[in-house]
Amino acid sequence: MFTSMILLAIFLIQLLFVGRALLRKRREPASRMAWAIVILAVPIVGVGAYLLFGETYINRKRFRRMRDVQQVIGTLPKPSTLAGTFERDVSGLPSRYAAMFRLGEKVNGFRPIGGNTGHLTKDSNDTIESLIADLDAAKHHVHVSFYIWLSDNSGLALIEALKRAVARGVSCRAMTDNLGSHALIKSRHWKVMRESGVDTAVSLPIGPAIMGPLNGRIDLRNHRKIVVIDDWITYCGSQNCADPEFRVKPKYAPWVDAVMRFEGPVARQNQFIFLSDWMTYTDEDLSAMLRRPLPFKASGRSVPGIIAQVLASGPETATFSPSQIFEALIYTAREKLTITTPYYVPNESLQAALCAAARRGVHTEIIFPSRNDSFVVAAASRSYYLELLEAGVRIYEYRDGLLHTKSITVDGAMTLIGSANMDRRSFDLNYESNVLLYDAELTRDMEARQQVYLDSSDLVELSDVEGWSTGQRLWNNTIAMLGPLL
Repeated sequence: MFTSMILLAIFLIQLLFVGRALLRKRREPASRMAWAIVILAVPIVGVGAYLLFGETYINRKRFRRMRDVQQVIGTLPKPSTLAGTFERDVSGLPSRYAAMFRLGEKVNGFRPIGGNTGHLTKDSNDTIESLIADLDAAKHHVHVSFYIWLSDNSGLALIEALKRAVARGVSCRAMTDNLGSHALIKSRHWKVMRESGVDTAVSLPIGPAIMGPLNGRIDLRNHRKIVVIDDWITYCGSQNCADPEFRVKPKYAPWVDAVMRFEGPVARQNQFIFLSDWMTYTDEDLSAMLRRPLPFKASGRSVPGIIAQVLASGPETATFSPSQIFEALIYTAREKLTITTPYYVPNESLQAALCAAARRGVHTEIIFPSRNDSFVVAAASRSYYLELLEAGVRIYEYRDGLLHTKSITVDGAMTLIGSANMDRRSFDLNYESNVLLYDAELTRDMEARQQVYLDSSDLVELSDVEGWSTGQRLWNNTIAMLGPLL
């Protein structure tokens, strides 16, 4: 009798959590079904897994703080309007590109903004050298935020540059993610930097394991890479603050990244995102910085330069996912579409968009790393190869390191670059930051970099995938089934 009551109680708890999974807002049907099956098939473990990973739960105190910060800075003029004549009317652009910027405006309220210059750094070492040179020339403030910040050559060089800047009277703020940069935060280097006068903050702090779900999902991470210097210089790309040798995972090295350096009013949009994060995790109110006039103003009605727009997302922006931008860009392409991403675990609509692009005659190519630091993601990614290849998508695997660049170029005119991968983690869980830009010259530079990747890649043929063993296909497809659970 007692055993029957326990079993009945477990079953009722299962039904409760199945109902919760089915009623969860903005969740794909595949995800609802997958969680329902897991909860029912593995009673105790399934419920435990759902508690830990089934919902994008943010610590309530942190969420309230985040909401309060957004209310404070949300009452300020949007960063784009502070730029005055830098705002661009994109109605003169081809309609498909203008539509992309209008979609982008729905993300953070940022309008496309002109008057920017930009260039693609040569490689990871060049990025660090350029960044340190800018820090050494900073006059007013330096704001940096990285997901992974290692105490290697690059990481320590940046710390020394911040210490030099603060010694000159420059206001310096450094933020990093608690999980991604755990070792640095616990090291003497972080302590010494803070003692030198650099203000520091840790995003998404991890509480005691025993508190578990009460602290929010541990795998909700601040994956952004943001640098803002003097309200006029900003960096955006895939690179963490680490050497390309990436010594925490050396067997996959070098890490191959792409970063763009911008000068212009688009920096104010990245400033808005950085300050939103900073004020969420500190008691410092920096909203006045968003009222400051930009250091340079354009004259005349027509504003030359690159048209750019910052797109930042996170799990609390439930009405927007980076996948919407990815899909819209894919459908925008008419002639050529090139994508690089290390992690590809798409939703159904993104996979369908890629296949449709190739079928309607767009030269569609996507470059993955040949060896991935996540064997789970590698297996899941390859489960999608057959459908992509049958549709006409050209798949390449980069062999000279771990291709970590996240980029999309469209028809030699538009580029998306930033931190977001084409996987469900970036879509729904991580805090990400990207820049969408319209400029033929800078897009050609990005295409040239993508061609460098292609020259060091192997083309995956349909016959290769069809020749995979039954065991390999079973493994890939089984792992891919777990995608909706994440």
